[in-house]
Amino acid sequence: MEQPEGGAEPAGAAGDAAEALDRPLPEGVRRRIVALVSDAFGGLTVGELPPQLRQYARFTPSRRARFAGNAMASALESDPVFRQRIGERLSRAEPELARALEGGSPPAAADPVDVAAAAYVLRPSGWVKLVAAAGEEAQRADAERADEAGRRELERLRAELAEARDRAKGETERLRAELDAARKEAESLRRKLRSAQSDVKRGEAALRRAQADAETQRSESAAQVSAAESEARRLKARLGEAEAAVEAGRRAAREGRSIEDMRLRLLLDTVLDAAQGLRRELALPPAGTHPADTVDAVEPGRMSPKDVAARALSATDPALLDQLLALPQAHLVVDGYNVTKTGYPTMPLEQQRLRLLGGLSMLAAQTGAEITCVFDGAELAAPVLLAPPRGVRVLFSKPGVTADELIRQLVRAEPPGRPVIVVSTDREVADGVAKAGARPVASALLLKRLSRV
Repeated sequence: MEQPEGGAEPAGAAGDAAEALDRPLPEGVRRRIVALVSDAFGGLTVGELPPQLRQYARFTPSRRARFAGNAMASALESDPVFRQRIGERLSRAEPELARALEGGSPPAAADPVDVAAAAYVLRPSGWVKLVAAAGEEAQRADAERADEAGRRELERLRAELAEARDRAKGETERLRAELDAARKEAESLRRKLRSAQSDVKRGEAALRRAQADAETQRSESAAQVSAAESEARRLKARLGEAEAAVEAGRRAAREGRSIEDMRLRLLLDTVLDAAQGLRRELALPPAGTHPADTVDAVEPGRMSPKDVAARALSATDPALLDQLLALPQAHLVVDGYNVTKTGYPTMPLEQQRLRLLGGLSMLAAQTGAEITCVFDGAELAAPVLLAPPRGVRVLFSKPGVTADELIRQLVRAEPPGRPVIVVSTDREVADGVAKAGARPVASALLLKRLSRV
């Protein structure tokens, strides 16, 4: 073990052999010793500390006291050199107390616990007695504090007892008042019960009278129901007679309408026969030219090319197109590229035209309607070599004239009253031909109809 500087025997070492505590340190004295060692601990170098305490060198005093208290107390007891160094720090911090202890007369006004802690560290002559006296003083102080605390607790309990008595007295008075009120309430309820029982008896009597009245009413109602059923049967019989009369009237009306229809059919046959006779008398040749043939346009093989994109409108039921084509002398005008670019835009233009014209040819054969298909000739690079299919007129617009304008010319060339159907999703074309009296329909309508061909 290290020796103090100069090789001198540590102070109090001889006294340690002669004096020793015969009982554990009082807890208050032990805590004060640990605090003194923790405060003085920071003034020592790591080399001056016992090995078991060096790990706490960088702790704060409060942390050292909390975590290293037992280790510091053990080192202080077993290591005289460490105790001497702590004592030197204490003597510099508390010189008056250290001198008084060395002189054997501790200050009378000093705290006995502080005196005992300093005596334990400095180990002056008679330090065991000082520590024992401090322990006894601390015990007396603890006893006095306990007595004082007991007196205060007794006073508190007495006050609580008095308060509890007062509360019990008040609670007793309140319960008595509530009991009186409950008795009065019970008496009132008894009176009400007797009154209610009387009311129940009167109600039972009234119920018996009401049951008797209800039985009488049931009897009367049964009689009324029987009468109502008899009246219902009579009304049903009259309703059957009325329905028979209505049916007879309907038959008579149908017979009269058949006579009128027969007269109108006879008149119509007379008019048709007269018209046929007039055609034979006049010997009129059959019409080889139609109004659409008079419109100035370029036929396939003799046109300069150009083309325009189409725009779409919404589609409707294709049955509408069948109804329109069923009209007498119907003329179907088709905006060709508008239809093909709506139905199959990814195909080459030549394939688009051939596919559309094939479908229109079959539609013409089915319906017998006049069909004209118009293509825009504005962007074609060469004349189109195309043989129009049977029953379909194929026209290309001239340079400087769009297919839309050509369609409007075709519609204006028709006589008023002839049913003309224009197939295009171009809103401008649809609005223009509608003003001229034609019926516009969407391209999707024709495509749906052709898919059924």
